[in-house]
Amino acid sequence: MSHLLDIFSCCPKCGGSFVENDFKSKRCCECGFVYYLNPSAANVAVIADGKGRILVATRSKDPAKGTLDLPGGFCDCHESAEEGVVREVLEETGLKVTATRYLFSIPNIYIYSGMEIHTLDLFFECTVDASMPLRAEDDVQELEWMELCGLDSNRFGLASIRAGIEKLKSMKCGR
Repeated sequence: MSHLLDIFSCCPKCGGSFVENDFKSKRCCECGFVYYLNPSAANVAVIADGKGRILVATRSKDPAKGTLDLPGGFCDCHESAEEGVVREVLEETGLKVTATRYLFSIPNIYIYSGMEIHTLDLFFECTVDASMPLRAEDDVQELEWMELCGLDSNRFGLASIRAGIEKLKSMKCGR
């Protein structure tokens, strides 16, 4: 896999030569511009039904196509993480989020187009309008309510989601 900084050889500001500045940045030899690689913000929705179950998705696209996931995705420019999780839940499930509460974050490396994209995955407990119909949409193949305490985190394709499931189980299931 390629690291994102490996593909940058020219300065985006002046076109000069880009060289390694340190492990997370490159510097332009001509104008001195320094580009820092920071993680992309992503959000994850933990939607519970009040019966010990959470809403789990099956991924319809790579990376990790066919594995379990939680609803969520990348934040768009000019939106908060809370706005992003509300948008992603609507896009993937058809459900309207009525309240969000931040839980925790986990760093991740998301493989996309053969590149390692560093992310910071922000987990939110989401309350949804239960009167709305549930629909698997966007990049979700299937949605299903699953018992949180019995979930096998190894069925989840993304490392951050596996770690998040384990953390949720330790918080909610006494493990």
